[in-house]
Amino acid sequence: MPLTVRRALPEEFDRVGEMTATAYVHDGHLPADYSYVQVLRDAPARAREADLLVATDGTTLLGTVTWCPDGSAYTELAGPGEGEFRMLAVPPEARRRGAARALVRACLDRSSAAGHTRVVLSTQPGMTAAHALYASFGFVRDPDRDWEPAPGVQLLAYALELGPGS
Repeated sequence: MPLTVRRALPEEFDRVGEMTATAYVHDGHLPADYSYVQVLRDAPARAREADLLVATDGTTLLGTVTWCPDGSAYTELAGPGEGEFRMLAVPPEARRRGAARALVRACLDRSSAAGHTRVVLSTQPGMTAAHALYASFGFVRDPDRDWEPAPGVQLLAYALELGPGS
């Protein structure tokens, strides 16, 4: 069955939150007791303040991402004319099925439809699979926007210029 990307339904929020936290913790990007894990689990807040998207094969949720529309409380890097997405997560058992790629494409499409000329994101240095995915779309490092949300937590910035028809 082909993958589709859509907004998460309220009855899926618990699963989406757990999926996000599990993906980050399983891969060693965060310890299970780190405070940000609770932010990752709080899918209802993301759905209220941003666009909480899921990839599904029709029966199973395969991944999730938070796209930050203009004015979203979840925006961290984006300025005027820029789109942003965060918290891309695909659980280990759903990987290698195209969910992450479909979710990134959906964010790029939303940014293009919103009239953005650029999309930005933050990622941890150890998220090398995500770095490769972003590079495959044409994202490049934007080191001037690297930042630390908490002492000792380094985030790398990436950006993609959107051309006509992106």
